Amino acid sequence: MQNDFCHPDGWLSHIGVDVAPARMPIVPLQNFLPLLRSFQVPVIWVNWANRPDLLNISAATHHVYNPSGTGIGLGDPLPKNQAPVLIKDSWAAAVVDELQPQPEDVQVDKYRMSGFWDTPLDSILRNLGKTTLLFAGVNADQCVMTTLQDANFLGYDCILVKDCTATTSPDFCWQATLYNVKQCFGFVTDSIDIMHSTQQIPHLPTNEDSRNENYGSC
Repeated sequence: MQNDFCHPDGWLSHIGVDVAPARMPIVPLQNFLPLLRSFQVPVIWVNWANRPDLLNISAATHHVYNPSGTGIGLGDPLPKNQAPVLIKDSWAAAVVDELQPQPEDVQVDKYRMSGFWDTPLDSILRNLGKTTLLFAGVNADQCVMTTLQDANFLGYDCILVKDCTATTSPDFCWQATLYNVKQCFGFVTDSIDIMHSTQQIPHLPTNEDSRNENYGSC
């Protein structure tokens, strides 16, 4: 959910892509993320954030993002605000303002479609003791799907949260993503169903709670 993919002044919009579909998960995530945090579910932001010198980017990836060689590609400044496309710590690579990460969240930088390739994501999840992953974001058929596939190959149980996920690709790409996740790689649900199911689960204690009572394991 980065500015370059979801903001009207970002890179996708600049090259003529309608980013309205990419913005659709914003409101569901605004409602869903606080609930997850209240149950102490770790929120991990996997963002495309390249080195400023682009030494970790292959020629093939350069081509994908600027096939003509004459347009605005990785590292090039956006005309409206001069932010370099998908460069670490830039406005372009940052999460949209509506979904700013919280201090307790975890952030992982990637530079391929999959969030697992040559990143610490797998180590982080194993250190956290997590085996079931909820997937959200954009684009569903590209970064989200390849990350979900790699998670499945690594033995994680994968759940695509449908209303918190979107794509700017044609609709058949979205339908194929849903089909393949259900058929091969995991499960599909939506945030409303998850929120309804949590109504029967007691919340974990907060720091304030723990000062007042002793809690056993939840």
